[in-house]
Amino acid sequence: MPRLSAAECGLLLIRLTFGLLLAGHGAQKLFGIFGGPGLAATGRSFDTLGYHPGKVFAVIGGLSELGGGLGLAVGLLTPLAAAAVIGVMINAMVTVSGAHGLWIQNSGVEYSVSICIVALALTAIGPGRLSLDRFFPWRSGGWFPAAVALGAGGIGAAIALSI
Repeated sequence: MPRLSAAECGLLLIRLTFGLLLAGHGAQKLFGIFGGPGLAATGRSFDTLGYHPGKVFAVIGGLSELGGGLGLAVGLLTPLAAAAVIGVMINAMVTVSGAHGLWIQNSGVEYSVSICIVALALTAIGPGRLSLDRFFPWRSGGWFPAAVALGAGGIGAAIALSI
């Protein structure tokens, strides 16, 4: 096996950092761990945002963050993991942070945009050799996997926002 490059290790570091933090965010919603509100409180919050029934959408959002984050972290089904992340972040931008502008100190979209771009970039670049996707055609990224991630995430967000 060829020697590991700094780029391969860098991709792994980005995937693990963003993926595990996002998975933890989903676990906060679903299970109330890491200081999170848990499913019942998250469901009530989603109800106030206009998602009815709130608990169902809380499960969808929490699973999207948990599953998408874990998928990115280990590099498994990266385009689909990125789509889940992009979809839930678009929803967050539209319903929570979009009205507050760009910067996070005003509760703006800065954080959600950054997560979307990292997920999309990981798909475009490919998850790297240190991933479970290394056996699949999308292991090297490209325009098509990135388009699948962005398109599926956008469609998922549009469906959730229209219900």
